[in-house]
Amino acid sequence: MSDSIEFCPEPHARVLTVPAFSDNYLWLIRGADGRQAAVVDPGDAAAIQTVLDSEGLTLAAILLTHHHADHVGGVPALRQAWGCPVFGPRAEAIPGVDHPLDAGDSIRLDALDLQFDVIAVPGHTRGHIAYFTRQLGPDARPALFCGDTLFAGGCGRLFEGTPAQMLDSLDRLAALPGETLVYCAHEYTVSNLTFARAVEPGNQALATRLEQALSRRAEGKATVPGQLAAERATNPFLRADQPSVKAAAAGRLGAAPADTVGSFAAIREWKNVFR
Repeated sequence: MSDSIEFCPEPHARVLTVPAFSDNYLWLIRGADGRQAAVVDPGDAAAIQTVLDSEGLTLAAILLTHHHADHVGGVPALRQAWGCPVFGPRAEAIPGVDHPLDAGDSIRLDALDLQFDVIAVPGHTRGHIAYFTRQLGPDARPALFCGDTLFAGGCGRLFEGTPAQMLDSLDRLAALPGETLVYCAHEYTVSNLTFARAVEPGNQALATRLEQALSRRAEGKATVPGQLAAERATNPFLRADQPSVKAAAAGRLGAAPADTVGSFAAIREWKNVFR
């Protein structure tokens, strides 16, 4: 398949975007029969139930990436209403999870004709996982549901992990096929790309991506999903080994970073205070 860059790719037809709270995206994935669905990180049960009702869908499975409330808050109500299995990271104590998962596991949801590989991505939280599927029905583009690890143009804060852990997690995701659609959990793209421009002001692909993101947000459109090839070209947290990013890190540190982890840590700390 092509590894050409698309900054705002068309989402998969089987994935429904469910906005929640101020900037969250919850994801409903239709089964092949069009009557059942799985949900990823249902922080808001009411928002999910509204879409299930409007689309005439039955909830067949719940997939969780990590324990934060805006990702798991809707689980009790949805589990009570639908009695469906709940998959989540074994390394985090999330009430209601009855199918704990580790790195290297795979999930087969026969009723939905869906299969996911489980990828360990600690950093944002201690046990964070992501779900990767190589194909969604007739759409040959892979899909990655990555919670708060990788964002469009950015990455999650390090609440429980170390820079080395997060960099390793991001490297693992960056190795997936370039045409992979990235379904992250927040609409942070404009903020992330504005920061990225401060890191790499000479990156023309980044300038183009920010312009497109600003245009979409002005029209009330989502900037997610993104595309992994675009992340590799424009996301500074996937580019910590690049000379331009290392130079920006050196400017923050007052000296050249000792290694790529040091480069990553410097720009992550910068992002924490960037306005």
